[in-house]
Amino acid sequence: MSQKLKRGACAIVGVAESDIGQVSPGLSPMDLMGQATHRALEDCGLSLQDIDGVFCVTSQARMATLSLSEYLGLRPRYHGGANIGGCSFMSMVAHAQAAIETGACEVALIAYGSTQRSLGRVNVASVDPSPYDSPFRPIFTASSYALAAARHAYQFGTTREQLAHIAVAARQWALLNPKAWEKKPLTVEEVLNSRVLSSPLTVRDSCLVTDGGGAIIVTSAERARTLRKPPAYILGVGDDLSHYSISNMEDLTTTGAVRSGARAYAMAGLRPKDVNVLGLYDAFTITTLLFLEDLGFCPKGEGGRFVMDGAIAPGGRLAVNTNGGGLSYCHPGMYGIFILIEVVRQLRGEAGARQVANCDVALAHGNGGTLSAQSTVVLGSQATV
Repeated sequence: MSQKLKRGACAIVGVAESDIGQVSPGLSPMDLMGQATHRALEDCGLSLQDIDGVFCVTSQARMATLSLSEYLGLRPRYHGGANIGGCSFMSMVAHAQAAIETGACEVALIAYGSTQRSLGRVNVASVDPSPYDSPFRPIFTASSYALAAARHAYQFGTTREQLAHIAVAARQWALLNPKAWEKKPLTVEEVLNSRVLSSPLTVRDSCLVTDGGGAIIVTSAERARTLRKPPAYILGVGDDLSHYSISNMEDLTTTGAVRSGARAYAMAGLRPKDVNVLGLYDAFTITTLLFLEDLGFCPKGEGGRFVMDGAIAPGGRLAVNTNGGGLSYCHPGMYGIFILIEVVRQLRGEAGARQVANCDVALAHGNGGTLSAQSTVVLGSQATV
């Protein structure tokens, strides 16, 4: 799809979270989507009546686009709800642009909501039994990511301490974010000494379990320039679907981000060195490391050494997951939409104490399933189009 879309033809114009963390009793995923939608519309100066395209997904509704459209009183001309896990929202950015470019809709809403902390993750996360994996009684999904971490350690010498630096960097960014769930400093030693969840990953190598929702408004570049906030132009997009069960992953140390990233860079006409801020899906510390390699920010096998000594923390050489990420900011189950929200704020200069200087190009990368689906979006400020 990326080769058919026009660079900079559309933009993200409104972004917002719902309440996050642990929300008030009785709130549903649709309540959180609605809350985020109204805030995103306020952010860009549009109204519900302007929305004629709806894209959403949640594990807590079988027909999420129908439920959300009913909840908001919308009758969209175009809709989409393909669930490929946590990267669904990056993929939806591409589908929204395609719909807008072809005239199928003019203003697209992308939304998500989850109350997995309030209800208990086990009650909201559906697990499809795998004939390949289930006999070994894995811890879903930690054991799948632990396999990738163990293989990376075996093949490249990556250490638990190097992974711990990723968790510590995320926490340091979170301490600059008033909305982040985690408020206490974290050390490498605390990560290493925390409870093992699935070897070699500990609970501090693993994402949070929170409630939360988010919304994004996408429209044409022409309309975007008339709205309230500076547009975040869609410069490049790319998807890749590689497997479903982790046991069918071709190479545990190399993800589909190699291909999704290449497609997004090609459409954008940019390279990794042009990116000012990175948002990477960090369900576990190993995912940050794999995506740094696969998206071209360091050579394959060098991720462990690359992240040492505060390299991706505030003040480091590369700004990664500046909101604190899924490890320390929030993680309601499908985290990708929050990555997009954060990088848009960085491009606008709205990130406060965590703002990255001279931020004109941002990359948001999402992951779905067990390293199964990858989706990359490159966004830029007015200076890039």
